[in-house]
Amino acid sequence: MALETVLLALGPGDAERVDRLAEETIDIAGPSGATVVLGHVFTESEYERAIDQLGFDPTATEVSPQEVAGRHATVRELAERLEAADVAVAVGGAIGEHGESIVGLAEESGADMVIVGGRQRSPAGKAVFGSTAQTVMLSAPCPVTFVRADTS
Repeated sequence: MALETVLLALGPGDAERVDRLAEETIDIAGPSGATVVLGHVFTESEYERAIDQLGFDPTATEVSPQEVAGRHATVRELAERLEAADVAVAVGGAIGEHGESIVGLAEESGADMVIVGGRQRSPAGKAVFGSTAQTVMLSAPCPVTFVRADTS
């Protein structure tokens, strides 16, 4: 299977994982020449907060999740790092529950692989709070690579 499109799924906790996500994504997408879609998912409240924080005027025109994602600091930083490594980048955005929306972005973009970051959680923590990564791994239409946050 050739990798043509890799979805790097991003959310609110990924600013602290930028180094690891960039490194792993470059290692995967670089040799294959794949385009990386930086897909940022927002809950409704995260989206409204981001529109306000990023200075959009929501009354002038409808602001798409993709536009908001493109201005998000984590997306911009990852785009710069990937482009510096000669990896082609596109931006995607979605509003909704993180796991389901990531799966939707993977389907929409025709992703051949999804990369998702996360932290180690106990089984009880997953049962109580859910796990975005687990939802993606069980529901994605393609293979999923999980990048764990540094534990050091």
